[in-house]
Amino acid sequence: MAKGYWIGRVDVSKPEAYKNYVAANGVAFARFGGRFLVRGGSFEAVSGTSRARNVVIEFPSYDQALACWHSPEYQAARAKQEGGAEIDLVVIEGYDGAQPGEG
Repeated sequence: MAKGYWIGRVDVSKPEAYKNYVAANGVAFARFGGRFLVRGGSFEAVSGTSRARNVVIEFPSYDQALACWHSPEYQAARAKQEGGAEIDLVVIEGYDGAQPGEG
């Protein structure tokens, strides 16, 4: 079964409010098996537009990734940011097929 991912791009406008969100979101991520693959870090926008922060969270499945988004725990954490960030987020199913160079 393919894993699920959250891919987010974030501009923080109210750091204190965003910290409240960050402090609370781990409850939902842990419940649904989420783990950070990318959380901030250096980057170079080589094409298109970007935001200041990038995040990739891996879940055991696409269904778990969607369930986390819709969960009361995540929505409560999200409310704590109080408009402190602009976020572009997609929930996407991973790929389990053949890779380049494989037969």
